[in-house]
Amino acid sequence: MTSPERRPPRLVGLLPWLFAVAVVGYAMVVGGYAATVVSFALIYAVFVTGLNLFMGFAAQVSFGQNAFAAIGGYGSAVLTATYGWSPLPAMVLGIAAALLAAAIVGFPALRLKGHYLAMGTLAIGLITYEITVEWQSVTQGYLGISGIPPFGIGPYEVTSDRGQLIMLALVVAACAFAAARIRRSRFGRALSAVAGSEEAATALGIDVSRYKLMAFLLSAGFAALAGSLFVHVVGYVSPEVFGLHMVIVTFTMLYVGGIGTVAGPLVGALIVSLLPETFRAFKDYQDLAYGAALILLLIYAPRGLASLFSPRGRS
Repeated sequence: MTSPERRPPRLVGLLPWLFAVAVVGYAMVVGGYAATVVSFALIYAVFVTGLNLFMGFAAQVSFGQNAFAAIGGYGSAVLTATYGWSPLPAMVLGIAAALLAAAIVGFPALRLKGHYLAMGTLAIGLITYEITVEWQSVTQGYLGISGIPPFGIGPYEVTSDRGQLIMLALVVAACAFAAARIRRSRFGRALSAVAGSEEAATALGIDVSRYKLMAFLLSAGFAALAGSLFVHVVGYVSPEVFGLHMVIVTFTMLYVGGIGTVAGPLVGALIVSLLPETFRAFKDYQDLAYGAALILLLIYAPRGLASLFSPRGRS
């Protein structure tokens, strides 16, 4: 029988999820601009969930996951807006293209470690950005691609703010469930061993290179899904969407929410997306207030907000 002393921590662990449900529920009731802001936050949550698989679970570093979001997003945008494909098969092909690219670049890149891996992946992101700018016959360069249809299956299209919010909430829930299952699986335990010590993991018979590549591919798949969702929600895409700004924002979300936690990506995406709206009344001092709030969060919750509500984070 579970003792009463062990029940409160388990209930406390639900608080990040209850917070997310409350925010999404409020946006769904209010609709309009609030629904749009939260929708973007949920798209970021998908991306950061994938980033967390590689950086949090496997303790690797990548500044280039935006490249795979760009491949997924542009792949889906070109196929639907230019060639008239339906969104769902276009998204699937865009994600497949991102996975193929991740496999090609990941095998040599993951031989690097530490800051060398960080610089190598950053180069991948920068190269992909330049391709989206220069390959104008396909990407339209800085003009971007417009006229991208909303997500839909068959004749049904998700066009309303609330409809898109519900769709994205379901996708995020599925991604979080997948992350939780991965963490508890044999694969997740192998990643934990790799994160602790690659040498020790190798001594235990774990194929470190293989598991790192698998984590990289999973992260790329989540990134491509996020990129595809973005283009169909907004109906437009340009190179700036997947530039360095995305790298900075998603890293901030990951560390504010809690790297290595399942709820962290969602909590971080919501907090970092909502803070600028909270400080909008400060006008000229909005950026200053936003930066100060982020610094305070990182000082008083160095492991992220979600870690405050997990037994591991409090220990």
